[in-house]
Amino acid sequence: MKNLLLASTSTIYGGEYLDYLTNEMTELFKDIEEVIFIPYARPGGISHDEYTEKAAMTFQKIGKKLIGLHTFDKPSEALKNAKGAFTGGGNTFVLVSALYRLELMKPLREAILNGLPYMGTSAGSNICGVSMQTTNDMPIVYPPSFKTLGAVPFNLNPHYLDPEPNSKHMGETRETRIGEFHTQNTVPVIGLREGSWLRVNGDEILLKGKLKARVFEQGEEPYEVETGTKFSKF
Repeated sequence: MKNLLLASTSTIYGGEYLDYLTNEMTELFKDIEEVIFIPYARPGGISHDEYTEKAAMTFQKIGKKLIGLHTFDKPSEALKNAKGAFTGGGNTFVLVSALYRLELMKPLREAILNGLPYMGTSAGSNICGVSMQTTNDMPIVYPPSFKTLGAVPFNLNPHYLDPEPNSKHMGETRETRIGEFHTQNTVPVIGLREGSWLRVNGDEILLKGKLKARVFEQGEEPYEVETGTKFSKF
């Protein structure tokens, strides 16, 4: 019975870290006191301890204790025994590389499929897709595989941006990039705009937040789905 909260971002414009998700976090982690934080997405500039401390301040506001996975001698065992988990944003290549290097991808997937309340933002949401191949991040490290948790039957593109109609920029848009992905892959992609998230309960996947999401499927025109939509076709 999957129990997931997959958000496009940790911070929306004008807000504080995770504050727009406070009610959802409270509901997701309502039955537990301690949450494991997976801090491995940050490529530098902030230590795992500092990243955990930043996230822990928000969790304190909802009465939860956040513990960094990096502080455990046996992190795989910590995941197996965890009552809840949160993976923050950063660089998805760095995150996926660490999860494989530390042999955490399999125990995290098993925990999620067994009902672990899990929250991800940005890179932490990316890894719940079939693969990480629709991330926006630069490949600053080389993971052993692009395959990720497969907790949802599609890929995600967090921070999805629409083309600016008056822009003179001639580079590729997000839609163009996802179209390129679909020249080689059949996996559907959901573009999550800032301030939107997916709430997963079992096989039910619900779009929440104020904005629509954009859905991409191989060989089909992209289309919009309203907030409150259940992704039943996947």
